[in-house]
Amino acid sequence: MTVVQAADGDPGHILVVEDNAANRYLLSQWLRRAGHTVAEAADGAEALDLLAGEGGLPEVAILDVVLPDMTGFELCRRIKAASPTADIPVVHVSAFAVTAADRTQGLHGGADAYLVGPVDSHELLATITAVLRYTRARRAAQRLAERLMLLNEATLEMHRATDIGRLADAAVTGTLGVLGAQAASVYLSLFGRPMRTYRVGAQNPIVSEPIAAELLEHIAQRILSGRTGVRIALMSQEQWRELVPGPPVLGDVLVAAVRAHGGRPPVCAAIAVDQPPSADDRTLLMQITQACALSLESLRNFAEEHALALELQRSFLPTTLPTAGIELAVRYVPASAQAEIGGDFYEAIQTPDGLLLAIGDVVGHSLEAAIIMGLVRHALCAYAIEGHPPGAILELLDSLLTRQYPRAVTVTMCLVLVEPGHRRLQVANAGHIPPLLLADGAARFVTEHGQLLGLGRARYGVTTVPVTCRTRLLLYTDGLVEVRTSGLDESLAAFEASALKGPEDLAELCDMLLDTFGRDKDDDIALLAADLVPEGP
Repeated sequence: MTVVQAADGDPGHILVVEDNAANRYLLSQWLRRAGHTVAEAADGAEALDLLAGEGGLPEVAILDVVLPDMTGFELCRRIKAASPTADIPVVHVSAFAVTAADRTQGLHGGADAYLVGPVDSHELLATITAVLRYTRARRAAQRLAERLMLLNEATLEMHRATDIGRLADAAVTGTLGVLGAQAASVYLSLFGRPMRTYRVGAQNPIVSEPIAAELLEHIAQRILSGRTGVRIALMSQEQWRELVPGPPVLGDVLVAAVRAHGGRPPVCAAIAVDQPPSADDRTLLMQITQACALSLESLRNFAEEHALALELQRSFLPTTLPTAGIELAVRYVPASAQAEIGGDFYEAIQTPDGLLLAIGDVVGHSLEAAIIMGLVRHALCAYAIEGHPPGAILELLDSLLTRQYPRAVTVTMCLVLVEPGHRRLQVANAGHIPPLLLADGAARFVTEHGQLLGLGRARYGVTTVPVTCRTRLLLYTDGLVEVRTSGLDESLAAFEASALKGPEDLAELCDMLLDTFGRDKDDDIALLAADLVPEGP
């Protein structure tokens, strides 16, 4: 828990540096009778040794100007020059250096007050009280500013969190830092999965564990009494333990609870306290708990929107695929939960000229990309059913995009028409990753391609590929093979090698490729695989 700041009138810890034993005794006695704690030194060296020791720093130093080993001015400069002691206010006292020049030199050298002898006891005590008052006020303001900066940093870390685990860790770490506590716990719930995250002691790791929803509601009910908003309460160790089983408690517990509105679960944060919490402690704990609740709400809204958009995106994909005697396997993997949805798609369409296989990707990641993907896929189906050949389909789609979206919207797409009898393929590619053909232990990328769809006035050629033996065709989007740390050629070579060594079963091959190349990607992945066996002589 944070150190409680002394009130303005509370006694302080004072260092008296005076070489004259009688004067030192008199000054110290006046201070002790007023309730202050006093440390004494007879010269500058002894004073510096006391300040460097482990007995705690004084709140004020009273320095005689004339000392046997150095002047009080020099001692003041040394105190103010050292980082640990620079903040200690200095009061000069002298019965000899009493001129205006002496006082000016002392104040310019860093002293906060200057008393000339003979010193009156009431004047000395009033000066010490005034110095303590403004010093404590300044230190309290500095400490509050530091804590507010820590609160701001903790809030930013919570807002950066992309899942509830990271959010909870940031909340616990931030609470410990802002409040200076030895133990802190945070209680959160996302989509009906309440959890407690806590740390006890600076050397122990953060622990997260699931809890019953009733426990979270029980804490909130005790603090909020069924109301919304934010409130705080101080509980004894016994009261908290009766309410919340679990990690050990190091002292009394200060608890804050937030409930934005009745339809949301509460957020609770608790810290162990070993002394009465200040008003700042209470306010800061409420603020960091509110920041955690707002971050959780943002995370919840994003997750809900992402799930809704993903469901919309999935609705655009085909639910069943025609086979025409061809074994097909498809896989679709959305990007990680924190990434925007993309426009990857696949399709298989029975046409008068054979089975048309398609793979495509709308450039960009957004809900709009998914909507454009749905438009392109439905237009593709319409053009294919009308009987247009692959190259003509791409040209029609290019024209559609340029008319429908005057601003640049681009799509990559690869079409493969499997002719009846499965003895020949027609490949038309609009800027897409090249399809891979596997046959007789060898692999080949069909690299011929034209420009992306959506740029306008494009003409697309068709590459004819004969199928003389059992051939495996792999169509995929760039999310499967692109790696930011390596070039595309290197990634495609690795993909080709893995596909050649893959299992015979088509579905198992797809799973192996996804497991090898599709982990932790920030882009959608679509994979369409086909086993082609030529028919007839």
